[in-house]
Amino acid sequence: MKKKLVAIAVAGLLAAPLAHAQTANVTIYGRINMDLDFISSTQDSKLGKIQRVSSNASRIGFRGTESLGGGLNAIFQIESQFQGDGVYGGKQGLIGSRDTWLGLQGGWGAVKIGHMLTPYDAIQPIFGNAPNGGPVTILSTAGLWGQWGLANANGGFGQRLENAVRYDSPKIAGFQGMLQYSTKEMASNNGWNGGLGLFYDNAGLQVAAAYETNQEYRAVDMNDHALTLTAAYKFGAFRPAVVYEYIKYEVAGGNLKRHMYGASLTADLGPGKLYGAILLADKGKGATGAKVGNIAQGKDTGATMYNLSYTYDLSKRTSAYVGYIYIDNKDRATYTFGMNGHGTGVKPGLTQQGLILGAVHNF
Repeated sequence: MKKKLVAIAVAGLLAAPLAHAQTANVTIYGRINMDLDFISSTQDSKLGKIQRVSSNASRIGFRGTESLGGGLNAIFQIESQFQGDGVYGGKQGLIGSRDTWLGLQGGWGAVKIGHMLTPYDAIQPIFGNAPNGGPVTILSTAGLWGQWGLANANGGFGQRLENAVRYDSPKIAGFQGMLQYSTKEMASNNGWNGGLGLFYDNAGLQVAAAYETNQEYRAVDMNDHALTLTAAYKFGAFRPAVVYEYIKYEVAGGNLKRHMYGASLTADLGPGKLYGAILLADKGKGATGAKVGNIAQGKDTGATMYNLSYTYDLSKRTSAYVGYIYIDNKDRATYTFGMNGHGTGVKPGLTQQGLILGAVHNF
């Protein structure tokens, strides 16, 4: 009799966590985004022309919510990138390689801790970046905007950062705020990153501002700052948008500064969307000879990017797209694609262009 009672008690203890876990809501989601790239440039090397298949940050993830009572929820996400085109040597992405975090959510907003993109990245969709999945193809505006293709240690902004804590406010009358802090652990200095985003979305009007600072990421006593302002308005079948960015680097002998301006237009066309954009990166100003990433001081260090694409919706989850991008560097400029780069060692004055044909499926 005693053995039966012990067995029942043990079974009850083992079953209790399982029954409790069943109250959680877990979703499996992902995206596979494949395209064929045709790239050419004026660079006189084997990088002059490229044909390739790109996987464009295809990913799979798990996210969930568990009610803790009193309007408080535990939330989590584990997201991993995979290479749909295959990788030389057969290697794939690590589990949790993309935004992965644990947090709490309530009427006051949400707090997350883990590895995630900054508010500076969240501002991109307002300017627009078609096609569906476009921000992770060579069509991305990241080549000029924020130097997204570079790590923070090399002067980039809007990156996915480790050791991060983030607060997202609730949406109130169309307004929402975001605040994030990330510490540069296991490094030779005590560097850190801070980000702030303010967003408004109501009645077709979207306006946002984002600021990010990298404190001692590139080097000791050298700090980087970036500010973006963007706005868009949807009326009928059209959605025009504008963007402005100011970047400032602390360098030996002073500062290096650069302004960037852009305009885009998204138009409903049949079952899909036509998207066009132009970005103008001004020349760098400041300390003589200064250069951080692709931003350099002096005459003829600016560039212009042209972007045109069309997305055809095959269903609510699947789209086909075609797109073209052209980057016109001034004589001393070295800007290149922000995603799926065109190799290293881009020569000053290089002109690049790319045509892509692709499809994306969200699940």
